[in-house]
Amino acid sequence: MNRIISLLFFLILLPAKISAQKSAEWEQDSTILKTVFNTIPPATVDSAIVNVALFFLNTPYVANTLEVSEEENLLVNLREMDCTTFVENCLALARALQYPNPDTDYFKRELRQIRYRKGIINGYVSRLHYTSDWMFDNVEKGLIENVTYALGGYKWNPEVNFMSKNADKYPRLKSSPENVQGIEAIEKEINARKNYYYIPKAEVIKQQTLIKNGDIVCFTSNIAGLDISHLGIAYRHKGQLTFIHASSKAQKVIVNPESLTDYCRMIKTNTGIVVLRPSTNFAATN
Repeated sequence: MNRIISLLFFLILLPAKISAQKSAEWEQDSTILKTVFNTIPPATVDSAIVNVALFFLNTPYVANTLEVSEEENLLVNLREMDCTTFVENCLALARALQYPNPDTDYFKRELRQIRYRKGIINGYVSRLHYTSDWMFDNVEKGLIENVTYALGGYKWNPEVNFMSKNADKYPRLKSSPENVQGIEAIEKEINARKNYYYIPKAEVIKQQTLIKNGDIVCFTSNIAGLDISHLGIAYRHKGQLTFIHASSKAQKVIVNPESLTDYCRMIKTNTGIVVLRPSTNFAATN
């Protein structure tokens, strides 16, 4: 499930008092980062993202890992992930690996650029909560390319209001009318955009040969007020196109056992996919 769905179903289970990352947890994350930098071979971003995704196989699925602080900070958690933080971490690491001597600071810089609107942390609303907003902003920043139209995509007009309509399920919306107003304004911006495309689920099988290893696959949804319900990284495995993802069903990061096409057919709320391609024209972010 993506970040928004995860919040709706799991946030009510969080303790009333939330705390910031513990130093012991950061030490674990630092160790993971060092291992990635020391073991993942040099490769372009699109190849590196697959290598990083495979590195994280069997990492536990945990929802709401970004909701552990009352203030909006750049939170790093490589020990447990949901589908969105999995993709963000993989992309950030793949980009950090493009530096001559990758380190923790490069990773954090890339993660901030990916996760926040225009790469700037300015409160809860500055985080890119909706995937359609996430992909729009990251295309604008040149970090990814939306190749859906080139792959035979059809016009898609998401109408989002899921967060504002379910504000009572989000602690930082429930406690802040200002955050609700900010989210409503973002929702209006998303709904006003007219340059979205998707590949209907029935058409995925026709276009699958054009999807590359390392492409980010976003699963569009018919759930009211939601745009995207899940994310994964395309992967050709044992002769079929599938994807690597943080699976709520498996409760860990897996190579999906079904093909991409079969997965789309199996999920009743799925309407199709959006395909995003990591930029290989790497330039260091500020």
